[in-house]
Amino acid sequence: MRSDIAVIGDVASVIGFKAAGFKTFAAEGSAEIAAAVEALVRDRCAVIFITEQALEGAEDVLNAYRDRSVPAIIPIPGRFGKIGIGARNLSRNVERAIGTDILSGR
Repeated sequence: MRSDIAVIGDVASVIGFKAAGFKTFAAEGSAEIAAAVEALVRDRCAVIFITEQALEGAEDVLNAYRDRSVPAIIPIPGRFGKIGIGARNLSRNVERAIGTDILSGR
């Protein structure tokens, strides 16, 4: 099994990752994000980082692979900073795993 790591987001957010040797896809909008993820799944990419800004409005892509161990789709802050998708996703996964959200402080 291949273990590539890829990053999806706007050009300015992913360009530095390309220099570090990651596969990068400049994509915005749910259709482009879905196409990039599907291409990476076909290539058996193990980890896909997607900027939160790219995921905004395309969270169905994240949800489609939520219960699969591969690929791990991980939201990361983009060049505009974080917007909370990654934190919400982590809280949901923790709550699902142990029955309560211990991260939110509620």
